[in-house]
Amino acid sequence: MNWDAISAISQLIGSIAVVLSVLYLALQVHRSTRVAKLATQDAAATAMRDVTKPFMENAELERIWRVGLEDLSALSVEDRARFFHATYQFLKAFETIHFHYVYGMMDKELWDGWRGLLRHYVAAPGIAHYWKLRPEVFSERFRKFVNRLEPPSEQRTVGTLFGDERNS
Repeated sequence: MNWDAISAISQLIGSIAVVLSVLYLALQVHRSTRVAKLATQDAAATAMRDVTKPFMENAELERIWRVGLEDLSALSVEDRARFFHATYQFLKAFETIHFHYVYGMMDKELWDGWRGLLRHYVAAPGIAHYWKLRPEVFSERFRKFVNRLEPPSEQRTVGTLFGDERNS
């Protein structure tokens, strides 16, 4: 065997090693991306739980949220302020979820559920009023997205889910 043949075999082995390394790297990047996507989707759910958990744990906050969704005038000035703070946090959580979806970090199937929930809540009179007053605190992309949402044929929030029971 001459040196040219040995050199050609070495180059072939080196090329195969490079191809295998690139394939391995691609596999690792794919796995990493999947893990990042799952973490992002979990963070979205956690963010929403952090916003809504106080409503479950505190009956007064739940009342303010439920009543404010449907009839802001039924709340005192102080309670309207609390409702607006909660609305800001609620919509900011959705803005973050939307951001993750836009950048490919959330599966479409999960996003469709979040989008469906948002459609119901932005159609609620209390949030709709807040949205008219404070859209500038959200990104332009999110504002455009929310403004293009079609309201559901029958709005369902915690303020309307139970029909006549909501007034109790």
